[in-house]
Amino acid sequence: MGQIADHIQSFLNEIPSDVKLVAVSKTKPNEDIMEAYHAGQLVFGENKVQDLVAKAEVLPKDIEWHFIGHLQTNKVKFIAPFVTLVHAVDSLKLLKEIDKQAKKNDRNIQALLQFHIAQEDTKFGLDMEEAIALLSHPDFALLENVKIIGVMGMATYTEDQDQIKTEFGRLKNYFTMLRSSYFNEDDSFKEISMGMSGDYKLAIAQGSTMLRMGSSIFGLRSCQI
Repeated sequence: MGQIADHIQSFLNEIPSDVKLVAVSKTKPNEDIMEAYHAGQLVFGENKVQDLVAKAEVLPKDIEWHFIGHLQTNKVKFIAPFVTLVHAVDSLKLLKEIDKQAKKNDRNIQALLQFHIAQEDTKFGLDMEEAIALLSHPDFALLENVKIIGVMGMATYTEDQDQIKTEFGRLKNYFTMLRSSYFNEDDSFKEISMGMSGDYKLAIAQGSTMLRMGSSIFGLRSCQI
């Protein structure tokens, strides 16, 4: 096996069986993705629509593609024919567009509500008040082809482990609150997408069900983890 395959097997052996590994393949060539694919990795995440479309056209059709970046409404139509999960939904406007484009393609697309849990202003996401307003809006009840299955968030980029732990814990609390108030009869609302290469162990400890791992799988440009 190659280095990428070794990394995948190592993570699959390490993380709990109920935690999904999303291989973040942004900027990576198709050859690297295929090495991961042949190692059994079927879930990949991209953050640019143009790159995702290009890869989806030529790579195996059983790949489960996740869009993990900030998605503009005018770009939804390009990925709606094949994307499985949109990780970073932060507005009702975007949800409505995903629903519209999914309906055009006779599909159902899953989505996660993105929360702003970091201290960095550069990250997108809702606060709890905005999430409640979104879920309580009359238009939300009319959506038929997009389904919210959980939440997503990114911790502050810091060496402070306690801060990261606190932010992940906050996202878990948001998930619990939403599940009890809005999704208590919906078994599909179960995902907490948090944790990347530098903080995945803390994320798992705080209840993550979905890890977004890039450099730890594919390596940096220097081929180091």
